Parts: sequence; structure tokens; C-alpha cells
Amino acid sequence: MDAELAELAAAHGVATWYEDWHRERKDVADESVVGVLGLLGVDATSPSAIREELSAVRERKALGLMPGTVVVREGSSRDLPGPATITLEDGTAREVTEVPDDLPLGWHRLHAGEQDITLVVVPVELPEPPQTWGWMLQLYALHSERSWGMGDLGDLREFLTVSGRPGLVLLNPLHAITPTLPVPASPYSPSSRRFANPLYLRIADTDEYRRADPELRTAVDRLKPAPTADGLIDYSAVWQAKRAALDLLWPLAGEVDLESDPGLTDFARFCALAERHGPNWTEWPEELRRPDSPAVRAFTSDRVAYHAWLQRLLGAQLEAANEAAREGGMPVGVVHDLAVGIDPNGADGWLLQDVLAAGVHTGAPPDAFNQLGQDWGLAAWRPDRLIETGYAAYRDMLRRIFRHAGGLRVDHVAGLWRLWWVPPGMGPAEGTYVHYDPEAMLGILALEARRAGAVVIGEDLGTVQPEVTETLERMNMLGSAVLYFTREWAEDEQPFVPAEDYPRNALASVSTHDLPTAAGFLTGEQVKVRAELGQLTGPVEEERRNARADRDALVAVLRGDGLIGEDASDDEIIVGMHEFLARTPCRFVTASLYDVLGELAQPNLPGTMNEYPNWRMPLAAGLEQIAEDPRVRTIAAILAERKAHR
Repeated sequence: MDAELAELAAAHGVATWYEDWHRERKDVADESVVGVLGLLGVDATSPSAIREELSAVRERKALGLMPGTVVVREGSSRDLPGPATITLEDGTAREVTEVPDDLPLGWHRLHAGEQDITLVVVPVELPEPPQTWGWMLQLYALHSERSWGMGDLGDLREFLTVSGRPGLVLLNPLHAITPTLPVPASPYSPSSRRFANPLYLRIADTDEYRRADPELRTAVDRLKPAPTADGLIDYSAVWQAKRAALDLLWPLAGEVDLESDPGLTDFARFCALAERHGPNWTEWPEELRRPDSPAVRAFTSDRVAYHAWLQRLLGAQLEAANEAAREGGMPVGVVHDLAVGIDPNGADGWLLQDVLAAGVHTGAPPDAFNQLGQDWGLAAWRPDRLIETGYAAYRDMLRRIFRHAGGLRVDHVAGLWRLWWVPPGMGPAEGTYVHYDPEAMLGILALEARRAGAVVIGEDLGTVQPEVTETLERMNMLGSAVLYFTREWAEDEQPFVPAEDYPRNALASVSTHDLPTAAGFLTGEQVKVRAELGQLTGPVEEERRNARADRDALVAVLRGDGLIGEDASDDEIIVGMHEFLARTPCRFVTASLYDVLGELAQPNLPGTMNEYPNWRMPLAAGLEQIAEDPRVRTIAAILAERKAHR
């Protein structure tokens, strides 16, 4: 690569090479680097443009200008180019010649010369998480006699009281949808990560339903959707039914405050506009495509208040679940899941467009399982704009989630260091990595978690840089340890790691939503399904042999540890898997209802769209049956005993 192009790329955090899944150097094509730089507003389309951009970079460096945000760890100092004033969160001011090491945690302002800079003091680490156990729960899949076609927040609240006194429950993302039809199934492609999904509302638990007269209640109750013919969750039908019910109850809501939370009002305005103009804001009339345009600010509709009301109902029901967790003595409580990105055509794509890279899709480079790379179709933060704006959008997103969370799992936590960007018009293999400031991204996450009294779990599975796992451990953020993957990969036979050698700072589980269930793993269900869908990368018989070998290796470990007998049934092996995890030193050990109940089908099959019913399969048993299932009680007792004796 041309030296000046490489220098320009490095100045803007754009990778010109990376290590592939073989740990071998892979050079990035010039066209990809130029395309990604363009997404950052940097013109690298010609030698003269590159030189001009480099000149601007060098000039800024020569002037000694500070970035728009400065992040320092608590107890650390930092040199300044000259005298400055620091205004603390409480309004007090200090004249300084350096950032002193005694500043309190928080969001401060640094006035240096002509610059007004955001100064963030972040924790060195979080408090050590407690040692406890819990459930991983796909809430949509849980269902009861009272829920409408999918699991809801009422089911969550009840589950907390009948699931064996867990210390935590880890949910799938509950992020907001765009309230139009059809409703997408994936919880990992949300319209907004800052607000919640109204499909999870329990209609009968709203104050408006309780105040309704019998005739209105009967009208609402009649809207409950019938079971689908194929037994799958129909999100659009659920939303149609709940929206109709909420429309009936809306007149009982009273006045809705639209002044105290401008961010909520802006989101509600998007929802009202989407109902009128469609879900994709890039196709709206041009005068509505910016949230600060005169036409948008002048827009008025009763539906704005309506959608703000929905979010307040969700807040009340989320808080009720948290209250149930507190009453049950759960040391952690409800843990939410943060998706890695958002649908660029949705609410956050519209509201936060000034800090997002227009046109980029995030994804992943080619690897052993996805040899063409992955394009997730999700929007990405622009690192330069985050710095310029004091990370305000990132901070506010975290604050809204932590209002109702005892913890947060960060999907693809390596994305806080770097994300794979795919420029418009290019395939997923033609992208490259864009680097973020992990000191800021992790530090701000730690600051907001600390203030909320919450724990943080990073999903660090797959090929991640060692610094990711090392930093999580240093900051008392937990990593992830999945039984299937926790093996000595550098050894020829890739044996399973003994229970006692598992990492301390981790959340341990048998599987994840993207992997075979315990029963599926034992029966080779993943090979059967992938073969039927043409998703295998090798011959079917070879894949079956590999699956049997993995099963045999795991069974041998369990047998060697005295956890199962010679002729153990699959149900006994599944119990043995959880007993194995109970012996690990991991701070959190979790069980999934999919595993405990012997479900064969995994919730999501990566690499598929409509070929497989991703995110649409309810659990075979309802909440009433789950509460009485001896398998649930057995696993809960095994993991609870671990909590009591370690």
C-alpha cells in the first residue's frame, strides 16, 4: 500500500491489515481502505486528496490541539498544554496546569485555551461481582396462560419467583422495534437500543386495564391472539393485537408529560412519523429526514404522546420485575443484553445520524464458519464523532438501559475496540477494521455501570484479541465461558478444559442462543438441520463424525469426573454438564431452559434467514409446567448448592 495512504488510514484508526482466522496477516485492499475513510469524511480518492488530508492531520498535531473528549482513570493525572479550568459535575471550578489525580468520578468540563472539552473520570475497575448462579432466558419464548402469543414482562416477573431463587436472569435484548408492520423477529437488529419493545408489555398489568370498566376489559381480552397454525411466534400478529388493545386503553391514560424527557419525546415522534410515512426514514419526505428540521419540530400528533405512554408502561413493568428480583434476594437481578448495533433505517439511525457512519454495514471478516465474511446490516458509531460530541449518545444509551438492569451483557464486546466496516457496494470480505478508543468505550461503560450498581458481562467468544479478555478481567467485567468452546485448542486432540481451570471472571454456560442446545449437541441435531438447509461446509458424514467425536470427548470428561455412569441417558448427561459447570470457579454459572427441558432446536441458526425459524420458536412447555418440572428443580438445586458452598 502507498505509504501516504497507510499513514492517513492509521491517523484515522482504519486498519490496512489484520490477522485472519488462521492467525496469518491479511492485507486490506486499497479500495476498501479508501471506501472506509470516505465513510469517516476523509477524501482518499486521489494522491492529491490524500496529501491534503495528511496535511490537515499534521497541522492539527503541530498545533497541539486536544481531542474533544479526554478520558482519565480515577487516581490518574494527565499533562495539559497549558493552564486550564476544570468545571466539575457539581458546578465547582478548579484552575489547573494538569489534570489532577484527585478528581471525582464523573462527567466534567475542561476549558483549555479556546477549547471546551468533555473530561470523563472513569473507574479503574468495577466491584467484584458476587459468585452466584442464574438462568439464560429468551423471554419471547417463555409463555403462560396469561401472555399473548409470546413471553412478556409479566411472565418474567413470575419466572423470577418460581425458578429456584436464582441470583440473576440474563435476557435476550428487549430493544425497541419500529411500531409498523411487518415486525422483524431478530432482537439483534433493533430500531433503538435506548428504548424498550412494546411487544413485551403485559396488557392486563397496566393501570389503565385495571381502571377499565368490565365492558372495556372484555373488549380488550377478546383481542388476545389465537395460537398460530405452525406453532411459531407471529410477532406481527402479537403487535396488531396488543396495539389494538392499547388503542382501546389509551383514552384512560390521562395527560402524558412530553417536556421532562426530550429524548423520549424525540423517539415517540419518530414512532408517530413511522406510522404515517413508513418504517424507513430515508424514504420519508426530504423535509422530515432530519430530527432537528423545522418540519419535524413543527410536527404534532396525539400519537407522539401515545408512544411516550407506551415507554412509560414498559418502564413500570421493567421496574416491577426488578422489584421482584430485589424481594427475592437476587444479588444481581435482571441482566439485559446490548445488541452490537441498530437497524440504520430505524429510530436511532434517524435520531443519532450525526454520530453514525452513513452507509456502513458492520459485520465480520471471513472465518472458518463464514468463509465469505458476514454483513450484519447494522449501523456503526463514528469514533471521531463520538469524541467530538463527548460520547453523549453512547453515555445516554447506557444510562437508559441501566435504569432497569442489574447487569448488562455486551454482545460482541470486541466491538468496543474495533468493528469490521463494510463500505457500500462491497461484499463483507472487502471490509476492514475501524478502531475505537477502548479506554473511553470501556471506561464509560464502567462509569455508568458503577453508578447503577450493575455488573457487566462481555461476550468475548470466537477469535478475539488477547487484550479484550485481559482488559475485561482487569476491570472486573466478566467474560464468557461456553462448555462446548472451552477447550485446549492448541493441542492436537483439543481436549476439554478441566472444570477447575475455567476462568474466575466469567459467565459459564453449556451453550448460547447461536449454538446447539444440550440435547441437540448430544444427538447431532445441528448437523441434521444444516444438512437439510445446505449449510454445511464439508461432507455430511464428516460433519457427523466430528459431532460424534465432540460428544464422545465431552461424555468421557463427565464420566472421568464421576458425574455420569457408563450407560448414562441423555437426560443424565445434561444434568452432568451442569454439575460440571457447578465445579468451575466462574463467578456466574447459568443454565438455559432450552438445555434443561431437552429442547432440540436452537433459537437461532447463524447464516440463515427465512430457511430456519430464527427467534420464533416458543418453548414447548408453558410457564405453569416449567414451574413444576422436576428437571428445572434439579438443575436449580445443583447450581444453588454451588452458591452455598463456595
